[in-house]
Amino acid sequence: MLSRQQQRLASAVRAFSSSSVARGHTSNIGKAPIKFSPAAVSFAPSPTALSVTGPLGTTSVPLEPYMTIDFPTSDTLALSVQNAEEKKQRSMWGLTRTLINNAVVGMTEGFTVPLYLVGVGYRAVLEADPRGTENGGSGMRLSMKVGFSHLVNVPIPAHIKVEVPYATKIVLSCTDKHQLGLFAAKVRKWRPPEPYKGKGIFVGSETIRIKAVKKK
Repeated sequence: MLSRQQQRLASAVRAFSSSSVARGHTSNIGKAPIKFSPAAVSFAPSPTALSVTGPLGTTSVPLEPYMTIDFPTSDTLALSVQNAEEKKQRSMWGLTRTLINNAVVGMTEGFTVPLYLVGVGYRAVLEADPRGTENGGSGMRLSMKVGFSHLVNVPIPAHIKVEVPYATKIVLSCTDKHQLGLFAAKVRKWRPPEPYKGKGIFVGSETIRIKAVKKK
């Protein structure tokens, strides 16, 4: 019979040994396969980049030397790295997989995000830009009333498509998710949502918690 102290020691050893088993590192995002339509998307891998071509154009995603592209089936792309135990390789694995997936979606469907102007008198119109296509512009601009004594004019880059279905809604479209987010942030910064009256330019499903005003 084991004494109570011996039983406790044995239990502690079992718990320690079972929890100290080494587990292999991986990237849950990086190892996820990317599904695509072979009829709509084509790839051209090279040692330093992966070219993605679709109905909306062509883009390129940089690849690190330790990455490998594979096609286990005709409609599946898999990305792997040489040593997932290395933190840098593991983090770049997930990031690159996300960039490739965004490139596939961007070249086939594109990305769209709505902006909402919330506030009394807030409105936007799409008009010709007097500066034309200077500095990579599209020749169009957003003219917005957002609470200032003057109009706010935002030139639209050539790679961004803008629609104004009605005065308080702006719809942005682009094949590059990153560039779309940058332009949406550029428009939003003119009147970020404020927490007292809930006014501002809201991006997508963005919400804000209204603060109670303390009465003296």
